[in-house]
Amino acid sequence: MAAESSMSSRSKSSSHGALLLCSHGERPVLRTSGTKENYGRRFWGCVYYGVHEGCNFFRWADSETEVENPEIARMKKKVASLKSRMRAAEWKLMVVGLLGFVGWAGFLFLLLQNFAMSRPKCVIPLNLV
Repeated sequence: MAAESSMSSRSKSSSHGALLLCSHGERPVLRTSGTKENYGRRFWGCVYYGVHEGCNFFRWADSETEVENPEIARMKKKVASLKSRMRAAEWKLMVVGLLGFVGWAGFLFLLLQNFAMSRPKCVIPLNLV
């Protein structure tokens, strides 16, 4: 069975997983498959997999068949909002950096111009008479 040769990553059961019970009467945990055929695919499996014998609970947790938890939907909206705010902050930081660079370049230009104007001119009198 695919569950026997898969990697396990425990996480809290979603609302869909909370409705399921294995033969031990426990809520299943969300795991990630490690097989070649289904690498990275998530599934619900018995919490006692590899510890107790006799329970072969297994169900794929494909997103199209899984009922979305309202908490997950809220978090997805929050992540999208945070990504949008991060892009805006990155844009503002780039503008501030560009203005800072232009400001420093202007400052150096004026400083060098002032330095060049304040130097005494070497005037050699040409008295050819």
